[in-house]
Amino acid sequence: MKNELIEQKQIVLDERKMKLISSGWGKEVTELAEVHNLTYSSDGLKVKGFVAFPKGISTKIPCIMWNRGGLGELGVLDDFNAFGILGLLASWGYFVFASQYRGNAGGDGKDTFGGEDVNDIFNLMEIANNFEFADTNNWGIEGWSRGGMMTYLSLMRTEVFKAAVTIGGVSNLRCDEPKSKFMEKLIERTYGKLSPEEELKMCKSRSIIANSELISQNTPLMIIHGLADDRVPVEDSILLSQKLAKFKTNLKVVLLEEGTHFLKAHKSEVNSLRKEWFNRYLK
Repeated sequence: MKNELIEQKQIVLDERKMKLISSGWGKEVTELAEVHNLTYSSDGLKVKGFVAFPKGISTKIPCIMWNRGGLGELGVLDDFNAFGILGLLASWGYFVFASQYRGNAGGDGKDTFGGEDVNDIFNLMEIANNFEFADTNNWGIEGWSRGGMMTYLSLMRTEVFKAAVTIGGVSNLRCDEPKSKFMEKLIERTYGKLSPEEELKMCKSRSIIANSELISQNTPLMIIHGLADDRVPVEDSILLSQKLAKFKTNLKVVLLEEGTHFLKAHKSEVNSLRKEWFNRYLK
């Protein structure tokens, strides 16, 4: 089944919101970037997403796939945040794509938190061929929180990415421990009732630490995590990095003192790290 671009519409924000974006993400975002809503087909489903790119582009530039966090509607990007988050990457000279994942923001299907919805990332990469100046032979990938897990899962499928960044990435679902309230909610929302054997299989397929040897050995990976993260334990990123260090030669781990899950107090430092990493390997 061919995946197709169904609809594309430029995001136009009012003057007040553009000033807020300029203040929060930098004036380069409002001056240099253009951001559009997308609807595209993925495995026969209509899925929502975004594309961002520099204004007036006339030559091919590298692509970055940006993976959102959250589950279901919690974590969905609205136009304002999409403009800031994706526009920042675009202002650095990249074509940026992001999926809301199936079942979210008015899209078809169901968000399965690292299940079939990983296809929405790869199918959006196929859609990128519709954009003349997107260099679809030159991809980076980035994910925050749950998006970090989606990034790791993507790195298990392919060697195509030339650079990867995770920030506060989910990597350990603790499948062998008593079921947490989060896992109960996750299973209920994604698959309904499962047998204990099915639950364990579902959990382990998404727990990166249990499958770390499958992650691309060739993709340069930078893991960023705050030491004061109270949502995703930093210990998980440390354990994962120890496992990855056994076979990955191009691995960088940055642990930020007093850094929370969203790393707001470290925004400038994190942005510099991200920009330098992508520029090193994609340009």
